Amino acid sequence: MSKQRDLILNIIRNSQDHLTAEQLFLLAKQKLPSIAMATVYNNLKALDESGYIRRLHISGSADRFDKSIVPHEHLICSNCGKITDVKIEGLQEALEKKLNILIESYELNLQYTCKECMEQKLEDAAI
Repeated sequence: MSKQRDLILNIIRNSQDHLTAEQLFLLAKQKLPSIAMATVYNNLKALDESGYIRRLHISGSADRFDKSIVPHEHLICSNCGKITDVKIEGLQEALEKKLNILIESYELNLQYTCKECMEQKLEDAAI
C-alpha cells in the first residue's frame, strides 16, 4: 500500500466522523503537504473498491467515507448533517425472507433531527 493510501486509510480509521473527500484532503495535507486532491480521490476509490472502507452516498451532500464495512444503517440529521451509525438487527434477513432474494449489499440512510438540533429548535422557539 502506498504511503498516501495508508495515510488516508489511517485518517478514516481514526476518525469518529464520516469524512468527506475534502475533509480527508485537508487532514492528509497536514501530514503530507505535497498530497494532491486527485490523489485523495483516486485512493478513496481504490480503498472503497477493495473493501477497506465504505462510500456513503448522501442525497444533496458530498459523499462520505465510513471505516466500518460491516453492514449497518445510518441516521442523518436533516438540520446539521451529523451521521450516526446504527444497526437494526435482523433487517437484512427480514428483507431477504420477505422478498425471497439474497441481498448482496444495501445502504439505508434514515433522515431525522438529532437531539442537539431539536434542543436548539426548542430554545429558539422559546426566545
